[in-house]
Amino acid sequence: MEWIPLVAAALIIGIAKTSFGGLGSIAVALMALVMPTKESTAAALLLLITGDIIAVLRYRTTADWQMLRGLLPSVVPGLLLGALFIRMVDDLVLRRSIGAILLISVLIQLVVSARRKPPSAGDNSRPPRLVTIGAGVAGGFTTMAANAAGPVMALYLQVSKVDKLRFLGTSAWFYFIVNLAKTPLTGALGLFTPRVLTTALILIPVVVVGALIGMKVIGRVKQRTFDILTLLTSVLAAAALLVF
Repeated sequence: MEWIPLVAAALIIGIAKTSFGGLGSIAVALMALVMPTKESTAAALLLLITGDIIAVLRYRTTADWQMLRGLLPSVVPGLLLGALFIRMVDDLVLRRSIGAILLISVLIQLVVSARRKPPSAGDNSRPPRLVTIGAGVAGGFTTMAANAAGPVMALYLQVSKVDKLRFLGTSAWFYFIVNLAKTPLTGALGLFTPRVLTTALILIPVVVVGALIGMKVIGRVKQRTFDILTLLTSVLAAAALLVF
């Protein structure tokens, strides 16, 4: 029965990478519920990288590289802190922590949604350097500890007032680069077990199917409706990790 939530998680990851990124937290929670928590972060990482490759191919020309060059260096200390955290805590603490991070992430997404304003033409504002550093460190820690940097990145890009295409392209390259950087740290923690590798290999085709579905539905579903459903399911996923 554990394969049902795993297949669902892989499908959701694919959809999230090419359309509604907020769904990613649901996939993280599903995998953490049915696998040892630390191993689940490693398996999710391999599936996320698969989705990242598809997203980069889809939105590769719309990234804001000036923004990425300013943001990526500050991600490194966050990744190291996240790796240290995983090494120090046991599975139960990590599961509860992932639940708490996802719950906080949902609150951040609610704030972003409430404050969102359409960017004006030619708007290319840049947040203060301190905000960029804070976003990079927070994003690095949350992605290393829980594969949950999405809301941090969404908030930063919202503050930067990027348009939809620039949002998708910048996000795609950011996650691809950061997830590749996480791979050696995850390997050093001994999390790429035979079970993790086998599970990921089986689920990679499901991610591809999900990505294709995401490309089809992105223009057919009202963004507001989908955002509300995503937030509600994210709350349920986070609560499940905190309780069980």
